[in-house]
Amino acid sequence: MDQPVRPPDLSTRPHELTVERVMKAQPSLLYAAWTQGLDLWLAVPGSVLMRPAVHEPLYFDTGSAEKRNPHYGRILTLEPNRRIEFTWVTAATEGVETVVAAEFLKQPRGIRLRLRHSGFPTAAIRDLHQQVWPDKLERLDEVTSIPV
Repeated sequence: MDQPVRPPDLSTRPHELTVERVMKAQPSLLYAAWTQGLDLWLAVPGSVLMRPAVHEPLYFDTGSAEKRNPHYGRILTLEPNRRIEFTWVTAATEGVETVVAAEFLKQPRGIRLRLRHSGFPTAAIRDLHQQVWPDKLERLDEVTSIPV
């Protein structure tokens, strides 16, 4: 019998952020970049251990070959070409489980990617991530909009 997905209890960690960016790529390509290509834009190449299925764990490193920052999580939601949600645990979250949700919303001029990262234990930790996510989404846009 399937176990229901249990998201972390974020009630004592109310700090969250939302970052939006209009992307050039179609939702299917953006979804693939999140589920099969994290090492093309977010993670150190070759560091991703992930099977895109609900309840599955994931692991990847950010940083560089010299200084790696391990990230751990589990996949909470997969809605092909629409949404992915997973937990995110790293030293930068003080080891607590936060939740990253990426939605791909059609609009007249492109696809709006809405990223919500929630469950930070402090505003300072949220602010640190608030500084990083826009650059990461810019890199995702660059990688997914390259003509083939």
